Amino acid sequence: MPMRPNQQKSLRQCLAYEPRELQFGTSGRRGEVVHLTQLEVFINAVAELEFLQSLSKAEGGIARGEEFFYARDLRPSSSAYVAEQQGRGELAQAIEQAILYAGMIPVNEGMIPTPALTHYALAQGKGSMMVTGSHIPFDRNGYKTNTSRGELLKQHERPVNEKVKEVRQRFYEQPFDDSLFGADGLFKTGSRALSVERREAASAYIQRYVDFFGKQALAGMRLLTYQHSAVGRDMLVDILRALGAEVVIAGRSETFVPIDTENMDAGQLAVIQKLYDEEAAQYGQFDAVVSTDGDSDRPLILGVEAETATVHFFGGDLIGMLTAELLGADAVVVPISSNDGIDRGKLKDIIEAKTRIGSPYVIAGMEKALARGKKAVCGWEANGGFLTGSDIFLNGQVLTALPTRDAVLPILAVLFIARRDGAPLTEIFTRLPKRYSRAALIKQFPRTLGLEIVKRFSPSDEAIQTAAFLSDDKIVFMNENNKEIAADTVQKKALETIRQELEVFFSPELGFGKIERINYVDGVRMYFSNGDLAHLRPSGNADELRIYAVADTQGRADKIAAMAIAEPDGLLRRLAAYVR
Repeated sequence: MPMRPNQQKSLRQCLAYEPRELQFGTSGRRGEVVHLTQLEVFINAVAELEFLQSLSKAEGGIARGEEFFYARDLRPSSSAYVAEQQGRGELAQAIEQAILYAGMIPVNEGMIPTPALTHYALAQGKGSMMVTGSHIPFDRNGYKTNTSRGELLKQHERPVNEKVKEVRQRFYEQPFDDSLFGADGLFKTGSRALSVERREAASAYIQRYVDFFGKQALAGMRLLTYQHSAVGRDMLVDILRALGAEVVIAGRSETFVPIDTENMDAGQLAVIQKLYDEEAAQYGQFDAVVSTDGDSDRPLILGVEAETATVHFFGGDLIGMLTAELLGADAVVVPISSNDGIDRGKLKDIIEAKTRIGSPYVIAGMEKALARGKKAVCGWEANGGFLTGSDIFLNGQVLTALPTRDAVLPILAVLFIARRDGAPLTEIFTRLPKRYSRAALIKQFPRTLGLEIVKRFSPSDEAIQTAAFLSDDKIVFMNENNKEIAADTVQKKALETIRQELEVFFSPELGFGKIERINYVDGVRMYFSNGDLAHLRPSGNADELRIYAVADTQGRADKIAAMAIAEPDGLLRRLAAYVR
């Protein structure tokens, strides 16, 4: 409709760029900074705040006039405009203004770990938002919202997205002259200072672990902390020292370093080995190297081979097993991507149904366990982020539930076990079942193509979550609860064809056995007759395709991962070419 002479243009009509809408990923919303305008963050944050205000307290609701907590990580765009990213940034400022717009009191808890913010806000019965891109490169960022009871869950996404549409229309239709935002999607007022930082959340997080483990829990241990650009780099040192450990810091960086604890490649390990060698030459040998990812919700733990002084990386799913054993869990929840050694060890009888990948799914699984009467419930992801769904009691102390990924608890748990038993880390991990894992990925791999690969090798009936090939002519299908379901001849023939196609790629010539089972809970997870396991899955929030490999030796798991991501014609590239 043509504009009348005195009719003002709307904000949307005046935008000098084509907006790219934020989507939910595995956990939270993330995107490229060049597309992540303050307007887009503001719209989504306002919608999520208004959604939370529509909930009851029992559902995690919040109320106008209340305090609402936020924090940020160290990546540049979290609190500054970045010239290299087309001047985008100051995302925390957009969050603070959204909180004010929603009629609440923003509380700036500064630059702290995601779990530190969540822990403190939950203790106050308040909601929170963390500005972070987690482990992904600095040219991306995002934020994550928590209700007053915990993370936003998958059942919240549909109503939240409906609210986002409503709020987007409201702001887009505003007359441009009345809008807070300019044609570039940034605040018209330009750069803003954040409100004064408070430190209650940081202090409470440190005290949480000092109280639970005790001031001499790590006495006598010598630890090297790889700080890089992790937001919790100083807090981790404070906690370790408060527990009696001797700590040396190394590798501090003011440039963002994207550490992905699910994809520790040879290059990253070489950097850490070099740091270790340099510091050990000056200070002597250490018991372990510890660190976290960017927002400090995923642990990084490396033991040291005494004779060679070689650092040894331990995967997050193995760390989770030891942590759960220490905490005396009576129910554990893990995603399908976890090392299947859990099915063979001490925890095998308390494993809940394995979930899709992502903390919201693990949390939902923990809630189901609690509803069934379990008392000591925890979960973790392959990246090592550890969640407690219930209060945990140990040696007369209580650790309150923290149903979000946490890096510090598993780090301390593993170190505590080693110190208690007088054993090196390399020894305590040998107590676990002899199953070895490696995760790897190809970056800049279109997510749409990854999804197409999964679709091509999946059954058309979504009720089929597992296909077990018992013999050449017998296939059994199971649902999400591992209950057998009926299947017709057409479905069985289709799955046999899928199996044969996959075996062309994952072939005997590459060392694979016959495919005995395929799981479809999240991606395509293949179990081979020789004990190998290969799991393909696109990232939930980035253009990446991952492989999770498990085998009876570390060398074999490493080889599977390497064959998968090899360029230019590794397994993942060949699968991509096949489905195109």
